[in-house]
Amino acid sequence: MDCEFTGLHRGTTLISIGCVADDGRTFYAECSDFDVSQVDPWVQENVLRNLTLMPKMIGKPLLPRMHVNYGHVDCEIWGSKRFVGSELAHWLSRYDNVEMWSDCLAYDWTLFNDLYGHAFKIPSNVFYIPFDLCTLFKLKGIDPDVCREEFAGMNGQRHHALWDAKVIKACYEKAIRWDKSINL
Repeated sequence: MDCEFTGLHRGTTLISIGCVADDGRTFYAECSDFDVSQVDPWVQENVLRNLTLMPKMIGKPLLPRMHVNYGHVDCEIWGSKRFVGSELAHWLSRYDNVEMWSDCLAYDWTLFNDLYGHAFKIPSNVFYIPFDLCTLFKLKGIDPDVCREEFAGMNGQRHHALWDAKVIKACYEKAIRWDKSINL
């Protein structure tokens, strides 16, 4: 899971969220109701310019759903935070037990919980303890500050929540098999 948001501060708001399941299915959403007053030049340049759904919706009637294909791989949502949370819960419902892995997850997990109004209201199939890629790296003897894309052997658009979620998944899969004595 990866989230993009309006800044590194307590009152930050969710801009986008991306999830990739073990089976490769993806979920991507952009929120129509993030706090634009919190957008600074860095967020404008590095996050907003990478959005793929919102630019298509500007000036059009508010249609909360762009593309949903629950029977196959992809789910793309554009709408309010409440709508995104509802659709994400529906997407997650196909899985019995969900572990959420993220990178530097403090903000991501808080914003995930905020989709449901409270940590006690997250979907019941989602394990209440999130897991952090940085901690896994540290435990495996991998520099937690390593460039994620280089480590994963991937090249793409950073600060796009779905792309970053794919990179996190690839890093997790490589790190979980990592043997420090072999990979020095």
